[in-house]
Parts: sequence; structure tokens; C-alpha cells
Amino acid sequence: MLSLHPPTFDDHEELHDFEHGNRTFFGRHINARPAEYYAPGGVRAAIEAALQDAAQDKAYQFLARDAAGRLVARVNLHRVRREHFHCAELGYRVAESQGGKGYAGEAVRLVLLQAFGPLRLLRVEANSRPDNLASIAVLRRNGFAQYGRSSRSFELSGQWHDICHFERHADAGAAQKS
Repeated sequence: MLSLHPPTFDDHEELHDFEHGNRTFFGRHINARPAEYYAPGGVRAAIEAALQDAAQDKAYQFLARDAAGRLVARVNLHRVRREHFHCAELGYRVAESQGGKGYAGEAVRLVLLQAFGPLRLLRVEANSRPDNLASIAVLRRNGFAQYGRSSRSFELSGQWHDICHFERHADAGAAQKS
């Protein structure tokens, strides 16, 4: 249904259109990107930073494309911590027009294969606002378990929100099959 690949410079125009076209929608759920991201050369600079982060094992970004090759979502593993933790934090966003098609769940499933396979991570963490029921459902369907909740810990548009904290361990898939 989807394929994942790291962003390349060839993706910069389509990625700019994806982000710019969904800017308002994304801004209702997460803090907005800085204005320079949308300025000429901003997306290209962000791709360069993503490539550097991957080369330095700090973060991994992926573009999710549907069967026709259209960019429909993004998924990333950021804040990679190796020593003592071997974990990263998960983030994802799906184009507003593509919601409800299962792309978020599939993108998360695919990035977990990367995380627990070639990237050799042992744990992936994720956060969601309690009112984002769709995102919580995506996490749970992919084997994440909630391990905590922090009160008034995320500010968005001048309003403070609670955050639910989730985790998925590399061996959780094997445990679920038992």
C-alpha cells in the first residue's frame, strides 16, 4: 500500500507542496515550522539537514508514497539515543486529503521495521494529545503501550495540553504473537 524512502533533493518541490498545502491542517495539531522553512530554499535546507542527521545517526526521516507514487505522509525517528537506551522518538503526519485511508498506520508499521531492523533500535517512543484519538489508535494498532501522561506539558497556539506517552519495544511483536 505504501513505500518509504528517505527524502532526497529530487523531492524538494513535492515536499514543499505537501508541507505548504497542509500547513494550516498540521498547525492545528503540532507547532508550526519556522517561516524560513517555507521560504525559497527552505525545504532544500531541511532535506540537507535530514541527510546530515541520518549520517550522524541522530534522526531518520522518511517520505511515504502511495501505490501511484504520490507523497501522502511523512514519518520520522528523531532524538535517536544509542548508548544505554537504543531508542528514538516517532513522529508522523498525513496529508489532510489522505486521512482515513490507513496511511498513518501503515507508515508507522513500515518505519518500525526500519527501526527494529536495519537501524537496530530496541525501543521507540511516541507522544499524543489525549484528544487525538485517531493517532492513539494508530499507535495501539502498532503495538505501542501507554506508559504515562504529563499534565499541561505541550503548548500549542497559546494553550497548554496534556500529553500521553507511549512506547514500543523491538520484541513486542514477538510477544503479541505468543
